[in-house]
Amino acid sequence: MPNPWTGKGNPYTREEVRERLRNTLAQKKAIIAAGAGTGISAKFIEKGGADLIIIYNSGRFRMSGHGSTAGLMAYGDANTVAMEIGEFEVLPVVEEIPVICGVHGSDPRRRIWHHLLKVKDMGFSGINNFPTHSIVDGHFRQVLEETGMGFEKEVEMVRLADKMELFSIVYVAKPEEARQMAEAGADAIISHVGTTVGGSIGVTGASCSMDEAVERTQEIIDACKEINPNLFFLCHGGPINTPEDVKEVLARTSSHGFVGASSLERMGVEQSLTDLTRSFKSIGWDGV
Repeated sequence: MPNPWTGKGNPYTREEVRERLRNTLAQKKAIIAAGAGTGISAKFIEKGGADLIIIYNSGRFRMSGHGSTAGLMAYGDANTVAMEIGEFEVLPVVEEIPVICGVHGSDPRRRIWHHLLKVKDMGFSGINNFPTHSIVDGHFRQVLEETGMGFEKEVEMVRLADKMELFSIVYVAKPEEARQMAEAGADAIISHVGTTVGGSIGVTGASCSMDEAVERTQEIIDACKEINPNLFFLCHGGPINTPEDVKEVLARTSSHGFVGASSLERMGVEQSLTDLTRSFKSIGWDGV
């Protein structure tokens, strides 16, 4: 489907994004959404055929050689960083596919409805709840919830996006969170099963086994199918890292696809640059 607007990096309506994803599934292809922290990443992710590009504040840290978890820390303004990456790096170079903006919905300094208006005006085609408190647990999660910075703020953001006709693709870690998001009007649910394993700055041990990742993903899907049978379901994180891993999860669950950030952007850069540099360094020299 051609972009109805002329020029680069222009938005799609919510229904147009849905239709694009339905068309992907109709072609018997998995939906692939990819995180991009730089313009060149976005440019070649699009060339590779991704269905969506998602801008995370963590992409800036990831592509600076740091762990993605830095995006959850107080190392910068998450909402400002995502908007900067979109405005100055990604939106100007993406030719055709929808670009989604990561929004930190629990930021107490922002009127989120006002921020979403700016996201839409910038030319993004939808939103994603990142940084997300769904992947925070234990005592710190309890503190966030009790002090007004909990997951409910992200749910409220999706309710607002629903009213604004903004496409929303959201992270959840538990079935009850999936139900909340489905009831709020989310369009796509991502089962987040932990920090991505592997590479130079990924975790060394998965937060769950592949069997557990499959089980959790299906539990999340089952939790909200009845609420909205038209939802798109995607998997992400933990041991789900390679194309082979994704094939396994899709074969064993009702998931429609995969969201990759570290596993696409960072892993691709790490390996390709290492191999290319080694190829150059393997050149002999016979001069004097």
